[in-house]
This record gives sequence, structure tokens and C-alpha cells, in this order.
Amino acid sequence: MNCNRCGNIAVFSRKYSGESLCSCCFSDSIVKKTSKTISKYNMIQNGDVVGVAVSGGKDSLSLLHVLKKMSESHNFKLIAITIDEGIPGYRDEALEIVRNFCNNLDVEYRSYAYKDLFDLTLEESLELRENEKISSCSICGILRRRAIDFGAKDLDVDIIATGHNLDDVLQTFIINVLSGDTNKIGWMESATSTNKMRKIKPFCEIYENEIVFYAFTNEIPFQSEECPHMNEGIRTEIREFLNSLENHHSGIKNSMYGSVMKLIQIVKDANYKQRRVCQKCGNQCTGEICSVCTMLVNLKQDRS
Repeated sequence: MNCNRCGNIAVFSRKYSGESLCSCCFSDSIVKKTSKTISKYNMIQNGDVVGVAVSGGKDSLSLLHVLKKMSESHNFKLIAITIDEGIPGYRDEALEIVRNFCNNLDVEYRSYAYKDLFDLTLEESLELRENEKISSCSICGILRRRAIDFGAKDLDVDIIATGHNLDDVLQTFIINVLSGDTNKIGWMESATSTNKMRKIKPFCEIYENEIVFYAFTNEIPFQSEECPHMNEGIRTEIREFLNSLENHHSGIKNSMYGSVMKLIQIVKDANYKQRRVCQKCGNQCTGEICSVCTMLVNLKQDRS
């Protein structure tokens, strides 16, 4: 089977479009698709400093790789921001991978730890939680977003870019629906601007399996070990469900993504007047106190 674009031997079959691509043309397609998404949502502007949230996984490292390529022909600067949750025997490998990768790309790198920011590691937070229904992913996600915000402010970046892909968007949408937290759907935009800080998801229109192949074909080293707490949440089951649907109905994820984007806008418009500013930290939220401040207060009270 030959590449539909250049005639060389194909190594990747994009079933939803019917394309067969060689390694070079596939990589080029990912860069071009990311560039198109950035342009579509006006994610990055001339002269911006982009803080890329890099965990050490395939998505964030691939995003940094793609943005580095783009920055060579466009006027914006990259800074990698990594968060150390304090997971023994897991995070150390990722931190080393990110450090080496950033050095090879000649990208500035900075790490921030939960312990320094919140006086609690993730493990300590999990020991303190009283409600076992609150998964480790929920706690970690809330703290990680605030830690990234802190890093972005500390480094004075204009934008925070995360490696969330199309699958992530669909999974998060379903999780919010199943949990009954429909208000969060209105916060799921691919490009947002709150508190003078823009947040973007340049991979939001790209399948997860394509990013995996991009990492492999470009020899990007990423942490393959899974987080020891990942199975506490429902996300893995939803991922498997969506992948099963896609295997039997090619392109169904793309169709669902289009519907989700429309629903996000509807919920956003309906809830716009309900948005407030947290009385403790000043970040936007839907109540008087944001979820981060509420959780930290509860955890520290439990510890005392």
C-alpha cells in the first residue's frame, strides 16, 4: 500500500478519511492540522509567549514538538511547564524525560510541585480525603489546573497550551453528563480567555491514536507507565467505549465532536451570567468560592 500523497510506502491508515500515509506525510498532516486549529480559533497571536503544560506523556510532548516546529516560522516563544504531583516511583521518570526533551529542543523548562504550592502532595491529599467517592483524578485535576495557572503567572506567559486531544474532549463531556455537572460543559471550549490568561487546546481536533503514532514515528520518548491511580475514575471505561464505537463506525468521534462543540456554546451562553469570581483567589467560578480553594480548605482542616 502506497502513500496517497507522495507514493512512498504507507505506514498509517486514517480510516475515517480513507487516507494511507507514509511517515513523513503523516507527521506533516498533524502539524498542518494543528496549525489549522490554531488559526481557526485564533489561539496564538504574534509575539505571544506560550506556556506548554508538559507532563511527560505522549500528548504534551508531541504538542511541544509540533509547536516548536511552528515557532521556527512564526513569531512566538515556548516555555514548558511541568507539575510534580508527588507520586512516589512514578513522576520522577516523567520529570527526567521532560527535562531531557526540552534540552534537546532548546526550550526553556520549569517545574512546580504540589508540595511547594499547596503544602500537600497528591498522596497526602488522598490520605486526607473523607469522601471516597471523590476520585484521585478529580483531586489531582483540580490541583494541577491551579498549579499550571500559578506557573503561567510566575513565568508571565500569555497563553497556556495543553495536550488535550479530541478523545479527551469527548470523554470529559460524557463524564460531566454522567456526573450531572452540566454547568462544566460550558467551560470546555478549545480556546478560552479568563483572568487575562488564554487557555488553548491545539490538539482538540486530532484523534488520540494519531498522536500516539506521531510520537512513535518522530521517536519522541514519553512515559509509558500509567499513573497508579488512573483506574479509580470512569475515564478508562469511557475511552474503551468510544474506541469500540469508532472501530465499528469510522468517523463517529468526529461527528460527536461537532455536536459537543455546539452544545458547549449553548451551555456557555446560558450560564454566562452565572460566572463569578472566587472570593479567595480571584479566579472565575460558578460560586462564591472556587473548587480549588474549597478542596484545599477541607483537606487542611482534615489534616489538623
